[in-house]
Amino acid sequence: MSVMSQIFEKMKQYDTIIIHRHVRPDPDAYGSQSGLAEIIKASFPDKNIYVVGEEEVSLSFLATMDNIKDELYSESLVIVCDTANQERISDQRFEQAKEVIKIDHHPVVDAYGDVQWVDVEASSTSEMIYHFYSEQKENGLKMTNRAAFLLYCGIVGDTGRFLFPSTTERTFRFVSELVAYDFDRTEMYEEMYKTNLNIARLKGYILQNISVSEAGVSYVKLTKDILNQFNVEASETSSIVGVLGDIEGIKVWVIFVEEDDVIRVRLRSKGPVINQVAGNYEGGGHPLASGAKIHQWETVDNVLADLEEVCKEK
Repeated sequence: MSVMSQIFEKMKQYDTIIIHRHVRPDPDAYGSQSGLAEIIKASFPDKNIYVVGEEEVSLSFLATMDNIKDELYSESLVIVCDTANQERISDQRFEQAKEVIKIDHHPVVDAYGDVQWVDVEASSTSEMIYHFYSEQKENGLKMTNRAAFLLYCGIVGDTGRFLFPSTTERTFRFVSELVAYDFDRTEMYEEMYKTNLNIARLKGYILQNISVSEAGVSYVKLTKDILNQFNVEASETSSIVGVLGDIEGIKVWVIFVEEDDVIRVRLRSKGPVINQVAGNYEGGGHPLASGAKIHQWETVDNVLADLEEVCKEK
């Protein structure tokens, strides 16, 4: 039995299914989590389906999370979407579930779950959810306009509007089927990519203060003082990580963001593999898009030195 068939069989066995995703959610986290929820609700209207995790205001146009009681978990099936390791699962009550399924497209960091479906060739977990639907629709799975909207958003978000190398022929094939459903793509793009004035000004600061090495490593530091100067929360900086991607001569770039108790490290690459570097600093991710964390500014030089090495190896 294929892993997708195993997942479908598990879904049929449970009256209560609770769907989680990672902390600091992005469109793919929301899209895969809530898109799967909509598919299950349409396919099994008598089941109780919940989505949980902290709210992200910028993604509220996609979904609103459910507040549920602890006791619901004991006889439930939990499905965790788009999360490589247990530490990053939003709402740690998932551990109380009777069974756990992992659906993810990141390289394996933590092999958790009673059933694990990891596809590192997928552009996004939202793509995987559509793949799951397409394989099981003959067995009764149903797609809805809202589910299609959510999965499309997730795919668009994790492919950078289909610009990233993770975009494949399969991605485009699935997307061509999703756009046949009734949802407003123009409105969706406006919501996903709107920028407030404070963020726009911070982008200007970044472009004026970047540093680029001969090897092609670029970086900028966003201290608390700088974030306060532009009236931007640290959590909002995820939307600006791509700002350096179009600059000629940059191979790898990193934005260091100071938070209350940690310095967030946002890494991106045009070719050199960077997820191993992220792994050296309590992080990980995709070969060309990763995240990590450090605990003092002095460690910045170590991160940059490691990135210099991977650029020279490329």
